This record gives sequence, C-alpha cells and structure tokens, in this order.
Amino acid sequence: MKYVVENKVVLIGTGAVGVAYAFAVVNQGICDELVLIDLDETRSRADVLDLNHGEAWAPNPVSVSFGDYAECADAAMVVVCAGVAQKPGQTRLDLLQTNLAVFEDIVGRVMATGFDGIFLVATNPVDVLTYATWRFSGLPSAQVIGSGTSLDTARLRFNLARYFEVATTNVHAMVIGEHGDSELPVWSAASVAGRSLARRIAARPEIRVDIDDIFVRTRDAAYEIIGAKGSTSYGIGMALARITRAVMSNQKVTLPVSALLQGEYGHGDLYIGVPASIGRRGIREVFELDLDEDEQAKFDASVASLRAVQDPAFARRA
Repeated sequence: MKYVVENKVVLIGTGAVGVAYAFAVVNQGICDELVLIDLDETRSRADVLDLNHGEAWAPNPVSVSFGDYAECADAAMVVVCAGVAQKPGQTRLDLLQTNLAVFEDIVGRVMATGFDGIFLVATNPVDVLTYATWRFSGLPSAQVIGSGTSLDTARLRFNLARYFEVATTNVHAMVIGEHGDSELPVWSAASVAGRSLARRIAARPEIRVDIDDIFVRTRDAAYEIIGAKGSTSYGIGMALARITRAVMSNQKVTLPVSALLQGEYGHGDLYIGVPASIGRRGIREVFELDLDEDEQAKFDASVASLRAVQDPAFARRA
C-alpha cells in the first residue's frame, strides 16, 4: 500500500445510512478527517456544517468537509453508502442490476485517483456489491470489506439480551452468510453470560421455540423498519463505524463482515458474511467456525443463493 493520510476517511453517499455513519464517526471521534461526497451538494454541505457543530462535545475533534473524488487519493478508507435504496417489499438482491452500474462508475472514479486504501461497502446487496468493488478496483481482497452480517449480529445479540435479561455485551452470538433472507445464526457457538446457548436449551427445552422466533425477528427486522420509516440507518451506521474503528486503530478484532472466501467453509470466489480479523491493512484473516451439520448445510444454501445472482450478473459482463 502507498502512503495515505493516517486517519482520513472519504464517505461516498450521504443518504440516511451515510449520514448516520458520519454522525457515529464524529460522535465517537474515530478519525481525524472525514470528507463527504454526494450528488446533492447543497444538502451534503448542510450536513457538514451540522456535524461540525458537534465538535465541542466529541471525544476527539474530527474535521468534516465536503469534497470530490480527488480527496480519495490519499485517504485511508473510502466508505461507500451510495446507490439505490431498498424499497418496501423489495429484497436486497432485487437491487443488484441497478447498483452494479452505479458501483462501476464510483469505483472507477475512486481508483482513477490512485487510491490504495481500504474500501468499506454498505450498499445492498452488500455481499455482491463488495465482490463487485473488489473486481472493479483490482485491489487485493484484504483491502475490500463489506458490512456483511455485522448489523444482523448486533440485532441478534440485542434480541437475545432482552430475552435473557442480560447486557448485550454479555451475549456472544453471530449471524453469518448472506446479509439477507438466507443468513443463519451459529447457535452451536453462541453463549449468554458465559454459558453456552446449547446448555441453556438443554436445561429448558421449551425455550427453543422462543430462540428460533428471535432469529426470525432478527432476520426480518429490516423489512419492518423499512416498511415503517423507509430505510434502516442508525444500526448500520454504528456497525460501519465499528468496522472503521477496527481498521483505524489496527485492533485485529474479529467482526462478522463480508469477506472473500478462498476455500474457507468449502467455497471460494465469493464475498459473504463470515468472522474475520480486521486491522490497519483490512482483512487479516478469515476464521472458519466449527459449524454443525445443519449450520453447514444452511451456509451452503446461502452461498448458492448469492451465486445464483452474482454469477449470471458477472457472466454478462465478461
């Protein structure tokens, strides 16, 4: 990687998700410099002014400005939240064809500046568009990350914490697979307040129905939120901020992100939500969980669901 400004982030797309992310970054003081790029310059400049007015109360000052693609040349990260938003009744995969064209243009503009930092992708369908970013950019796969199942995992931990009446930080559970309808919880590796979920269910078999219902509500939460207010924003904004902090601080923390599989879980040439170690140079390592037979079958099905959309889309571009 070439020289980049140590803690400069460029955000492309300042819709509901982008602004929520920007607020989380400023509120947490994650970077030194945050540059916003959007087609609606008037509104975006107003967001810049509004965000800068919170500097007095932030833990660390973040310089927020409006800019253009030239700002990507020396950025440490480019975060992409641009694209056509998901509409009520529409699946994330339905968005693919429209957003592929948008991403080819965005990634091309970024790479034309000589950018050699980390891409973080949030636009849906995030797994396929992260794969597209990798293909369009020509960067090593370690430098291209998708938000993956980070939000789904946060939702699951929150719902389980409410059910068991413990702190969310005391819940260790992960959602993997497609960020969408075919995702799955890894119950075999889950624990609540230090006790495995499997043991809790063995002691109280009647709660299994509740646990399964918790996952369904977790998986379908986006549809409920989008139906009521048009988009999800705060949860994904904070998830993106968490990934950004992991990169900026070289935390080497394991997070469920969209990463390229290269033989892990028996699959390859596909971005999908899996646990990965995140540091200053992006994805350090993809970790393989010890899935049970049912979980592996569901993960295989999730891979197949993504391939059924991804492969034809890129075959047409060959």
